[in-house]
Amino acid sequence: MSANTGILQSEKLTEYILETSVFPREPKILKELRDATASHPWGFMGTAPDAGQLMALLLKLLNAKKTIEAGVFTGYSLLLTALSIPDDGKPSNEGTFDFAFVDADKRNYWNYHERLVKRVKIGGLIIYDNTLWGGTVSWSEEDVPAPKRGVRQSTLTFNKAIASDSRIEISVASVGDGFTICRRAH
Repeated sequence: MSANTGILQSEKLTEYILETSVFPREPKILKELRDATASHPWGFMGTAPDAGQLMALLLKLLNAKKTIEAGVFTGYSLLLTALSIPDDGKPSNEGTFDFAFVDADKRNYWNYHERLVKRVKIGGLIIYDNTLWGGTVSWSEEDVPAPKRGVRQSTLTFNKAIASDSRIEISVASVGDGFTICRRAH
């Protein structure tokens, strides 16, 4: 198994988490999609299964019925959402939402945020993926590989801006490549 170690930086610890609590509960259709995505040259872009497990739990706790997603690679997170919301729920792109998931162009995360924070209901959630950018957000600039520096800088700027946004409450979860979970406060 080729585990994406994400920010844990430990393949053994990542495998332990996946093998003990994630994979045994992952629906078969999600496993099949995850396996198909792994063979894609850009398979690393898919939502990490441990992050997906947390997202599914949050969707259920929220009882989200209307959701939106910005950024769909092979559809793992979108399918996970569809499987996690009630039968009368639906992914949509119109109106207001209970839940939003953003895993798109990292350089535009703040633009997505400005639009979504107005469209997610008070008490609703917005989750941003990859907000720890492989752990590089804590590295010195010279230690970051040149191809990752631009998006790393965008991620740092976004993380700083969202941390000071009084319209939301936030928590950064160290799953996958980092989830920033935002609850719309007002």
